[in-house]
Amino acid sequence: MRLGRTRAAVAALFTFLSFSAAALDQAAVEKLAADDNDEKIAAIAALVAEGDPQASSILKQAAEGEVEIGGKKVEIVMNNRVRGRIAEALSALKLLSPEKNQRLEAVRALAGGADAGMLPLILKAKESEKEADIKAQLELIAAGMQIKSEDKAMRLSAIRTLGESANPNARGLLTEAASDSDEDIRAEALRSLSGVQSRLVWGEWLGLAFAGVSLGSILLLAALGLAITYGLMGVINMAHGELIMIGAYTTYVVQGFFRNTPLFDWYLLAAVPASFLVAALVGMVLERSVIRWLYGRPLETLLATWGISLMLIQAVRTIFGAQNVQVENPAFMSGGIQALSNVVLPWSRIWIIVFAAGVLIGMWLLLSKTRLGLYIRGVTQNRDMASCVGVPTARIDTWAFGLGSGIAGLAGCALSQLGNVGPDLGQGYIVDSFLVVVFGGVGQLAGTVYAALGLGLANKLLESWSGAVLAKIALLVFIIIFIQRRPQGLFALKGRAVEA
Repeated sequence: MRLGRTRAAVAALFTFLSFSAAALDQAAVEKLAADDNDEKIAAIAALVAEGDPQASSILKQAAEGEVEIGGKKVEIVMNNRVRGRIAEALSALKLLSPEKNQRLEAVRALAGGADAGMLPLILKAKESEKEADIKAQLELIAAGMQIKSEDKAMRLSAIRTLGESANPNARGLLTEAASDSDEDIRAEALRSLSGVQSRLVWGEWLGLAFAGVSLGSILLLAALGLAITYGLMGVINMAHGELIMIGAYTTYVVQGFFRNTPLFDWYLLAAVPASFLVAALVGMVLERSVIRWLYGRPLETLLATWGISLMLIQAVRTIFGAQNVQVENPAFMSGGIQALSNVVLPWSRIWIIVFAAGVLIGMWLLLSKTRLGLYIRGVTQNRDMASCVGVPTARIDTWAFGLGSGIAGLAGCALSQLGNVGPDLGQGYIVDSFLVVVFGGVGQLAGTVYAALGLGLANKLLESWSGAVLAKIALLVFIIIFIQRRPQGLFALKGRAVEA
């Protein structure tokens, strides 16, 4: 009984496909079985041009290697070129889908380039499209295809359409048209190109500003811990970068515990405190065992902490290997916000900016509103007087160094969301961290904030003009000249260094 039903279903399916082929251009369907690949591609374009949803069934059959024509199965010889055209055609046919997500997917697939034979379907989809954002993208795709037409009037119309766009792809198409041999085409393309560029410039400035703030927030996270260990305590800690690295590897380990659980997207809730605690403990051990005996001897402290940094790097290589490890972003940090047509703000960067602001506020509250913060400020301003009134200065040194090290661990946790984690991760931030603290003013947290954001914005602005290497050199030269003119940095120098 079940076998009979199965045969009936198969027969009904074959009948449906036969009717589908009949409803479509029969000549185009037959050409799918042609020996010439150009004929097959022309047949695919003809089926797409009809815009009939039944074409999807025929093309899917063709992709599998056979299609039913006139009630008979005909084998089709495929190659990568034909398969690629079929994939494009199936994407294009989704433009007629009632589901918005499928239409968006089709538009994104066609935005990278579409066969000229798909133009009729794109125009048909554009006329019936109700969603403004999809319609605008279809207009741009159609204009990009029409601008290559041999019809001069069609090309001029396409150039005017592109001239009203704020999409960066339109600039590339118009730039190409601006070198055309036809004077009318060239003049219209230049006018349209000028309009597009004026609209895109605002997006480029917004993108630069966001990139600068993003870099500034990363520099701030990396330098906040150093602002305590160096700015407030006067310790030149060359192992600060390795404390950042320890925070990043702690995040990697915590991620491993959550990987095969339904709570994976929330592993950062555990990784943030874990990276702080592990880095803080390492910093406190470092202060108790080495740095405590070197206060007031900056050269010896520098050499000792540099040696410790090498030991920490080698320890991590021994435990985790020399290769970089990958820390995956949670779902809420994937993707971004399309602020303008040429500006996408990644969620990972946005959350790191928010995280840096939260760490800064937390640090300010701790230093200004808690007993520990009062003790740290008292020891910083007058160590002898603080000791006379009963403040345990040696213990406060340990807690303050642990606080600075823990914040470095938080910086490592944030950096793990932006790229791979490796043993040399911290080496790329130690110099920049010192520059931020010195430029902002040693012992001044407000100066650290202004310096981090200022250097981040200046770096991205210079990069857009001269490239990354020259931008770094220019900033370094500027800071050297600035410190020579104003050794105290942006703000007046305060702290233990004054008494020394």
